[in-house]
This record gives sequence, structure tokens and C-alpha cells, in this order.
Amino acid sequence: MLRIHVGHCYFLRLDPKQWERGKPYPPLATIQVAALLRQMGHAVSLFDAMLADGVDDFEDSLRATRPDLVVLYEDNFNFLTKMCLGRMREAACRMIAAARAHGARVIVAGSDASDHPDAFLAAGAHAVLLGEGIAALAALVERLQRNPAIGDDWAAGLGGVATLVDGQTRLTRLGALPPDPRLVGHPAWDLIDIERYRALWQERHGYFSLNMAASRGCPFRCHWCAKPIWGNHYNQRRAEDVAAEMSYLKRTFRPDHVWLADDIFGFRVDWVMQFAAQLHAADGPVPFTIQTRADLISERMAAALGEAGCAEAWIGAESGSQRVLDAMNKGTQVADLVTARARLGEHGIRVGFFIQLGYLGEQLADLLATRELIAQAAPDDIGVSVSYPLPGTRFYEQVKAQLGAKTHWQDSGDLAMMFRGAYDSDFYRRVRDLLHEQVAVQQAAPAEQAGRRAALDAQWDALIACEGAHRNRNATSLPSVPTRHLALPLY
Repeated sequence: MLRIHVGHCYFLRLDPKQWERGKPYPPLATIQVAALLRQMGHAVSLFDAMLADGVDDFEDSLRATRPDLVVLYEDNFNFLTKMCLGRMREAACRMIAAARAHGARVIVAGSDASDHPDAFLAAGAHAVLLGEGIAALAALVERLQRNPAIGDDWAAGLGGVATLVDGQTRLTRLGALPPDPRLVGHPAWDLIDIERYRALWQERHGYFSLNMAASRGCPFRCHWCAKPIWGNHYNQRRAEDVAAEMSYLKRTFRPDHVWLADDIFGFRVDWVMQFAAQLHAADGPVPFTIQTRADLISERMAAALGEAGCAEAWIGAESGSQRVLDAMNKGTQVADLVTARARLGEHGIRVGFFIQLGYLGEQLADLLATRELIAQAAPDDIGVSVSYPLPGTRFYEQVKAQLGAKTHWQDSGDLAMMFRGAYDSDFYRRVRDLLHEQVAVQQAAPAEQAGRRAALDAQWDALIACEGAHRNRNATSLPSVPTRHLALPLY
């Protein structure tokens, strides 16, 4: 039996914008892995960076646990880890050094590590998992248990692992694999300090939210989406299992709300109907929020989601311009967005739109079409994003020569355009602010709307009048081949 200390490096306090937002969730993938390692017979402890003060807390946990092995496994369900923020990589490298100083072996896994294993190996990691990495993790742990003194041949013959051998990186990439079937059952919720999360949620918002996931991956092939963990694979749990976990959370931790962190929740109407039936046969649903696509929201799906207890649905709208949606290979029509919003609203489900700005080839007319979409569909909320190039995508290959020394945001409030879009960062930030104000005006009391709408129109007119001053004369054109990148929230 090994003493294994599982953790992650997303410190909410290192991300001022998200700390101010104050909506932390436990690291779901991290505690799934902790549960797996415990099922394998090991003594498992957890370092949860989310609400920790900093890396010093991790060092304290090392002294308390004296692990043989440290596994830094990032939460693949948290979009913030996909952003590969500079501050979090710096924290991870410090954590690796601390673990090494305490004599522990170190394994690292996550989106940034999959893209840049060399950075984590240079910091002292003994092995970096590429992708989800569950099979490789299990093999490495078994080998270490058999031979605690195992040397450079620790990962010999294993695919999907990067190691340093004689100062050189040795790795065999396997490509994106389906979600590993060994991650089943409940995550190790008992390792989480739930009351600390509850206290912050109650202080900031007056209610308490927890997270869970009904699936892993996404089968759609939008050109802008980087998928370093699961590729285009999609694995959905049985509706009965998901309902049982929600009931468990409800009985054990009493959340007021659940965030279902799936990239695409539900997918099939029959599955959602089974999920709803199982919840009502038990102790009833907890109000929950999902992410979905407009073209999945049939009338039956909207009704099934309402029956299951869905309180809010976020749709990847991206743009009100069909030209941009087609360039993205989004697979949806602008009319789908309006229809989906109306169908969900009929069942009392709040609707949020994710909006993306700055896609290659997008022009002013496309931005104004997005403004028109928000006016017509009237979503309850929006999240506005810009395009952020990530390694391993065609988009990154096209613009990497423009990136220079800055290849990552330091934190999620950085908000800098990192390639030559049609406009500069300041212009997109102003568009973001005006889109948010448009939603606020649409939701304002009737007596306020006329005055606020006139002021908003004046701001749009002023921005449009000076748009030429913000335009990049050598903007990157829309490529003739598909691109992939990740849209990251500005909201």
C-alpha cells in the first residue's frame, strides 16, 4: 500500500476575477481519481487548492501526510484549467519542487501538462500523463508499489506518459482516447471540506451549490474547440447512476443547487426522461444548471429538462452571424438559438448564451448580428468570450508566430487578444460591456427601459463611429482550412 497525496493547482486566490466572483466548486476529476486510487487499495489524502491560501498550504499538507507519491491531477471539468493560466502553472511547478523536497514521486496530469509536458518535467515531475491518463496512472502506481526504488524504467513501454531519461524527454502519444471506464462510482466526496465551500457560497450568494457530471467529453466537432483530454469521444453515465449521485449529494450535503459540469448535458431525450423519473422516484431533484446546444432543444427535450428540475441552461450560441457559425463548423442555425431560448423559457428554465468575439474573419456586421440575436432572443444572461489559441490546434499553428513571449494569460482577468483579430482588445472589451448592458436594459423595469435604451444606442453609435481606430490593418484572415481554438469567458 502506498501513501498517495492527490491534489491540483487551481488556487482561486491566484485568480482575482474568479475570487471576486466567488463561485468555487470542488475539483471533480481530482476526487474521481482519488476514489480510484483508494479502490486500488492505497492510503489516499487530498490537497484541495481551490480555497487554499497558497503553495505554503501544500507544503504543510506534505509534512502532515508524508506521501510516497504525489499526483497533481487537474479538474478536467473546470473550464478554468483548460485556460492553462500562467499563475497556475507557476503554482504547479512550486508544488512539484516541494513534493520532490519531501522525497515523494510526482505525477502530473491536466490540459497544460498534456500540451507542455517539458515544462512540468523541467520543474521536477517524474512523469506527466498525456490526456486523461487513467490507464497509465494505474500502471505507474502498480509498478511503484511493486518496486519503490524503480528508476528511469518506471514508465518503460507505457504509452501516454512523458518522462525524462538521461535529460531527454521520452514520450509516446496515443492520441485522444475514450473516457476510461475505471472512473465509476462516487468521487471521494469525504475528502472535501464541504463546509468551507458552503460558507463562501452562503457569504457571497446566499445559497450553496455543488457540482457533478453525467458524462465526459463532447462528440461535436466545432473548429474552435481544443480537446486535449477526451478528443471527440463522449461517454454518458446511466441515468440511474446520475440520479443516485444527485440524491446522495442532496441527503449528505444539502446543496441548494447543482452545477452539472458536462460539456453537453443529456444529449438524448429518452435519457433525460429516465433521469427525471429516477429523481422523482427517490427524494426529488435539486435545481440544476447545464450546458447544452441549441439544436438539441426540441420541444420534448425542453419539457424533459423542466421535469428533471433544470433551472438554467447555458447554450453555446457563439454568434448571431450565420457566416461566423458556418466558419466555426458549429452546426447550428441562428434560428435554432431563438427557438431553443423560447422553448426552454416556456418551461421556466433560465437561459444563458455563451457569445464568442474575435473569431477569424469576423467583421463589424457580424458583431452587430450578434447584438441583434441578443435583442431578438432576449437571453436571461450572457457570457462573452474572445478567441484564445492553445497548442495542438490548427488555430494555434496559424497564429503562433504572432504570440511572441506571451503564450498564456496570467489569470482569467487578463483578457488580452493574443493574435491579430479584426480589432484590438479594447474594442472587444467595449463590445462585451455593451452586450451585457443590452441584456440588463431588456430586463429592466418598463419605466427605466426607454432612457437606458437611448443611452445604450448612443454608446453603440459612438463605438461604431470610432471602430476604424481599433481595427487591425493586418488582421489574420479566415483560414481556408479548419481551425480549432478555445473560447474563454470574459464575463
